[in-house]
Amino acid sequence: MTIIIQLLVFALVIFSILLVVGIPVTFASPGQWEKSKGLIYTGAGIWTALVLVTGLFNSFIN
Repeated sequence: MTIIIQLLVFALVIFSILLVVGIPVTFASPGQWEKSKGLIYTGAGIWTALVLVTGLFNSFIN
């Protein structure tokens, strides 16, 4: 079960780094917000789901 938590945290960290880099680049690029709005919202939803799933699995360990 610990390996699952480690993999979830690793995925969360990598996905967070991608969002931290990708969202400001999208906002800074002219006209990209309209094209990438759905992708950003999907990314935020996936990030939220990763946080919740990681917390849920962590509650079973402690």
